[in-house]
Amino acid sequence: MKHRTLGRSGLKVSVAGLGCNNFGMRIDQERATAVVVAALDAGITFFDTARIYGGGKSEGFLGKALGARRSEVLLATKFGLGSGPDDLGGSRRHIMRSVETSLRELGTDWIDLFQLHFPDAVTPIEETLDALSDLVHQGKVRYLGCSNFSGWMIADAHWTSETRRFEQFVSAQNEWSLLNRKVEHEVVPACQRFGLGVIPYFPLASGLLTGKVRRGEKPPEGSRLEAEHFAHVLHDDNFDKLDRLELWGKEHDRTLTEVALSWLASQPAVSSVIAGATSPEQVTINAAATRTDLTPEDITEIAALVAP
Repeated sequence: MKHRTLGRSGLKVSVAGLGCNNFGMRIDQERATAVVVAALDAGITFFDTARIYGGGKSEGFLGKALGARRSEVLLATKFGLGSGPDDLGGSRRHIMRSVETSLRELGTDWIDLFQLHFPDAVTPIEETLDALSDLVHQGKVRYLGCSNFSGWMIADAHWTSETRRFEQFVSAQNEWSLLNRKVEHEVVPACQRFGLGVIPYFPLASGLLTGKVRRGEKPPEGSRLEAEHFAHVLHDDNFDKLDRLELWGKEHDRTLTEVALSWLASQPAVSSVIAGATSPEQVTINAAATRTDLTPEDITEIAALVAP
């Protein structure tokens, strides 16, 4: 398993990461533990969760699954989403409450990467960065990240940190796949300009880029694509793109999953590609498919196949 530095941080993350959003939602503790063990066996050292995942259960499942092996990995979690007014956003009050809950649930004394889950349009970014900087100075958090920020928000946060001498965001976690390339316009260039490592989520477009769903067929029972929230990706334009990607893969001896994950992993701006899993087999497949050996010509060819 290859490792890369996460932005301007001192963290070395595995290029293939594990997204733990299924823990507590689609799989129980026993299955989550099996997934974590398989990830460790595959060389994955970067685990990403969030306070809200699994209705608040994901962090606890991950902490128990790691147990004594916690020191072998880098833990990333997110704050800023919840059910009540004190469980939302980037306010100092919420941050201080959330970090204590996450530390307890994860069963750890420190969080390697603490990320604001969504932009907060109400709380000044100065308040957010000031509170987060305090957590770094206290040793409860090592590095800071943002998620779902736009390019200008990344630039604004960087300027605020520079001028106010706050700790800086070292990573940006946004949706990015061969079927959703919006971040390439502003977010990725902003990350490259200000030294943030990009952490793509939904790299397989919620499972569509695995090739398990075919045109005109219903998604597998229990899959994420079966949910109404994700049904919008099941349209002819995307299936046309899948056909072209599969053909390219066959010509280059790669599966569709390999093409999708390797295309992201081979991008210079990307630090780790986090794919979720509900079984040990999925983890093993995804880890092996996250390769960094695509050439610049390969990357350009593949991009052209899925151009808007």
